[in-house]
Amino acid sequence: MLYVVANGLWGVREESTSAIAERWLTTLNGLRGIDGPTFDGWHEAEDGVASDPVLEPSADTLTAYIERKNVAPDIGVIGITSSLWAQNPGMPRVTVAVHAGGTSQWVTNSLAVTFRSREVEESAEVIRRTPEMLRVIAEAWDIDAGQVYNKSEFRAVSDEFDLENSHPRCGRAVYLSAGRAASAPEGLDGTYTRTADDGLVIDLTRGGTTVPSVEAIVEANRELRAAGVLEPIPEPYDRDKF
Repeated sequence: MLYVVANGLWGVREESTSAIAERWLTTLNGLRGIDGPTFDGWHEAEDGVASDPVLEPSADTLTAYIERKNVAPDIGVIGITSSLWAQNPGMPRVTVAVHAGGTSQWVTNSLAVTFRSREVEESAEVIRRTPEMLRVIAEAWDIDAGQVYNKSEFRAVSDEFDLENSHPRCGRAVYLSAGRAASAPEGLDGTYTRTADDGLVIDLTRGGTTVPSVEAIVEANRELRAAGVLEPIPEPYDRDKF
């Protein structure tokens, strides 16, 4: 069963609902530019049942949706949590979930694009292009670190290095913010692509042309960790990036 995630993480960063909505809209537009048939027809997250009508993303509609779904009195501390999903003919179900904007120094912020399907395989074009999505996520959210992985890759790396879910790691692709990228080793078996803010995407799939083994992914993590570029931001978080 298909289960692939492209996500980004960052530390404490207080932001308004409208600023989060603008970043989310930039993300959705960027994803649609990569694969229009998959990233279209967005539904609000309501127990997995299609809402009616479909939410047409704009800064105003996303702001209203976020505010409607986040009414707890401590939202300003823990941040907002919202998600949208889409499933179009012949495409995997995709969810785009965001947690952002709080002041807590103990809560990691994140944006995750998750693909699930019982029919679509990892060889599908949209899945092969997931490393490109790291650039979209990184540039929209100014993230600290990000990765693309499936369940077996995530579990293997977690077990090998005894990582918590919020710890940076490398999957079949990894994003490193500028502070991390400055010390990144140059010899990993993948393509290196700089982002607009001098971050770095290292794609072990080489543009979706190869499938790295779990062992190769673990070894890439070993080299990146040895270079010090996958160290977590110390808690309590006093910054949003490394």
